[in-house]
Amino acid sequence: MDNRPLVTDTMQITDSEFHSIRDLVYNRFGIVLTDQKKGLVVGRLQKILKQHGFQSFKEYYDHLVADKTNAALTELANQITTNHTFFFREPEHFDFFKSDILPWMVKEHTAKRNNDLRIWCAAASSGEEPYTIIITLLEYFGIDYKNWDCGLLATDISEKALIAAKRGVYDQTRFQDVSAAVMNKYFKKNADKYEVIDKVKNEVTISKFNLMNERLPFKKPFDCIWCRNVMIYYDAPTKHALVNRMYQHTVNGGYLLIGHSETLARDQTPWKYVKPAVYRKEE
Repeated sequence: MDNRPLVTDTMQITDSEFHSIRDLVYNRFGIVLTDQKKGLVVGRLQKILKQHGFQSFKEYYDHLVADKTNAALTELANQITTNHTFFFREPEHFDFFKSDILPWMVKEHTAKRNNDLRIWCAAASSGEEPYTIIITLLEYFGIDYKNWDCGLLATDISEKALIAAKRGVYDQTRFQDVSAAVMNKYFKKNADKYEVIDKVKNEVTISKFNLMNERLPFKKPFDCIWCRNVMIYYDAPTKHALVNRMYQHTVNGGYLLIGHSETLARDQTPWKYVKPAVYRKEE
C-alpha cells in the first residue's frame, strides 16, 4: 500500500494517520470512510488543524482520543457529515404518509382513546425534513390538528446542523418542490431568505443524538420513524443493528421510512417490506 503522504496546500496525511481517523469515525459515528475519501477528509479537516495549531494529523488524532469533553469529536462530526437537503425531498414518502400511515395512526389511536402521535425524525440534518413532516400533519388534520398531540422529535449528530434547524431560516434553493400556497402559509420572507413560522417550529423538539448509541433512551415506542439518507454512510452490520434497535422502539404496525437509495436485507431484519424505502413492523 502506498504510504506516501497526500500533499495539500497546508498539511499532509499518511495512510496510517488517515486510517486512524477513519477507524475513530467508524467506531463513534458508524460512518464508513473508504480510501477514496482521503482527499475529502483532508480537505474538510484543514480548517480545524490550522485553527487549533496542530502540526500533523497524528497530533490531531491524539487530541481527539484524549479529549474527555467530546468537543473535539463534535467538531469532527460537524466537518465529516454532509447535511444538504431540501423541503419535501423524496415526495413519494409524504404522499404515502398522508394516504396510508396517517389514517392508520388515527384509527389506532382513536381506538385506544390516545391522541399522542409519536414520530421520530432520526436524521434531521438542518431541519427541512422534520418541518416538512409537521407541515404535512397540519395540512392533513386542518382545524382538527389541535385535538391531537402531534409533536415531533428531530435528532442529529451534528450540532452545526441542529443550530441551523433551530433557526429555521433557508435560502430559495431549499424550496424546489414547495408550492406557492405552502410557502405563503408556513414561511415568512426575511430579506432573500425564508423562515419557518413559529406555529411549525414549536411542534418540533430538536435534540442531539448519536444513532450509534447501543440503547435508545425512549420511554414510549414510535408510530413512525423517518431515518432517511443517513445509512448510505454505514456498512451492512451497522445499518442492520440500527434498524433492529429502532424496531424495538416502534409500536406493532408502525412504520420505518428510509432513503430511496437505501435498502434493508430482508433476511437480516424483522421489518417487513411494504414498498421501496418503506417498511413496517407486523401488527
